[in-house]
Amino acid sequence: MTDTAGAVAEARSRPRQRTILAQFVLLALIWGSSFLFVAVGLTGLSPVQVVLGRLVSGAIALALICAIGRRRLPRSPAVWGHLFVVGLLLCVFPFLLFAWAQQGISSGLASIYNATTPLMTVLVSLVALRAERPTRAGILGLIVGFCGVLIVLGPWNGLGGGDAWAQAACLGATACYGTAFVYLRRFVAPRGLDAIPVATVQVGLGAAVMLLLAPFIAMTPVRVSPAVVLAILALGALGTGVAYVWNTNIVAAWGATNASTVTYLTPVVGVALGVLVLSETVTWNEPVGAVVVILGIAVAQGRLRRRRSSSPQA
Repeated sequence: MTDTAGAVAEARSRPRQRTILAQFVLLALIWGSSFLFVAVGLTGLSPVQVVLGRLVSGAIALALICAIGRRRLPRSPAVWGHLFVVGLLLCVFPFLLFAWAQQGISSGLASIYNATTPLMTVLVSLVALRAERPTRAGILGLIVGFCGVLIVLGPWNGLGGGDAWAQAACLGATACYGTAFVYLRRFVAPRGLDAIPVATVQVGLGAAVMLLLAPFIAMTPVRVSPAVVLAILALGALGTGVAYVWNTNIVAAWGATNASTVTYLTPVVGVALGVLVLSETVTWNEPVGAVVVILGIAVAQGRLRRRRSSSPQA
């Protein structure tokens, strides 16, 4: 009976696992292609307008998901205050920085810099979370990862041009991401709130900020085309809306550590789409640096140590 019950349970779990795997692949594709969508959006809109469209469409998508799923938004004013900070750090500031940066660098290079987010998170955690003491693996991973950043930056090519500022803006964006994740962990996660309403509020507040600022900073002329509209809708409704639901499902099924490996795939997708769709060029140091960054992330997260300890002994 026990074997039969186990076999039935395993058979039932297979479709679920296939669904989660499909969502994982789609998540990597959507988040990896976000930089392509930004590049397309910039052909007709300013960076501020791209971010405005992204956040508004993302907020609408998440609000619909909440309404369909009958998810209740948090009511505490303190929670809304914390989520306002998160909305600025996780949406408004980094989205603006990446959009501005992509006027000077390729979408593929921006996606590579986005992969430094886990390293920035580790760095901010070491400073802001006293309970998380620095480990040898964490410090070594940071060193290796930032060596990878230097390789991508290519200081031997000179750092006096606009591209250097654009690359610095990308690092500023990932620093915002890292700070936001630590802020979430410290002030929001302990409250045990449902992830999708939390995302709806933080993206909605970010959209509200952009709508309030739009009359002052987003009034430049636009050149709307079907490609631009589709790119903005994909950025918002998919990349900021549906993709978050997929990410929540993956974390629930596989755990946060395994779910975070999507970070390893997004720069691959971003670079490939930049080359194939936008005919962008890639210099040798960009993929090499990306590999070193990913190695640093793996070391900082202790993945290599766990794999060695779990390998069969001779």
